[in-house]
Amino acid sequence: MKHYPTSNYDEKLLSIDERICALLKERKEISHNNPSFPSDELISNWAIKYNFYEDCLRAIFDTLRVEDSFKPRVKPERFRKLLTVLKSVEIKQRLYTVTAIRQYENASVVLLHIDWDGTRDLDAMQHHHFIELSLGEKYDCWMESGGGSEGHYTYSYNVSPPLPDDLSKMDIVFREYKEPFKEKPTGLEVVLHID
Repeated sequence: MKHYPTSNYDEKLLSIDERICALLKERKEISHNNPSFPSDELISNWAIKYNFYEDCLRAIFDTLRVEDSFKPRVKPERFRKLLTVLKSVEIKQRLYTVTAIRQYENASVVLLHIDWDGTRDLDAMQHHHFIELSLGEKYDCWMESGGGSEGHYTYSYNVSPPLPDDLSKMDIVFREYKEPFKEKPTGLEVVLHID
C-alpha cells in the first residue's frame, strides 16, 4: 500500500475535504454509479474558472470513471480442489473453453482458453480486445492475468466469494470490449452453460 505524506495535513482543510467526499458520493448516486466524462469544452471552462490545469481535472474525472479498479481484491489462498468444467463454444472460428476452476478457501480462479487458426489470423495479437467475466451481482470477478501467442490466448480470472463446488445450472459468461473498464462493447458474448 502506498504511503502518503499525511504528517503535514492542515486541519483547516478538514471540512472542505469532507465536503469534497460528500459531493463525490452525491455524484455517484446521481449517476447510478455510472460516471460520465465531461467534454473537453467543460474541462477547459472549469480549468479557467477554478484555476486548475486541464490535465489535472481530466485525471480527477478519469479516476472517478475507473473507481472499481481501486477496489481491494482478494488473493486466492489455501487451495482446496479443482472442479472439472470441460465446456467449449465456437464463435466465428474461435474456440472458447473453460476446462477447470481452481477452488480456494476464499476465492475461485476461472481459466478461459481461446484457440483459433493462428496461421490465417496473423493480426490477432494487434487487434487484442478485453474480455470480462460475469457471474452475476453476487460475485466480484476480475482478470488477474492473460497472455498468449499465435493461435492461443489464456486469461485467468479471480472470483470472490468462491463459487460453489456444485456448478450445475450455472452460466459462465464472458463479454468482449474494445477498451478496458468495460468500455465500447463489441457485442461478443460467450456463454458456457454448466449442466
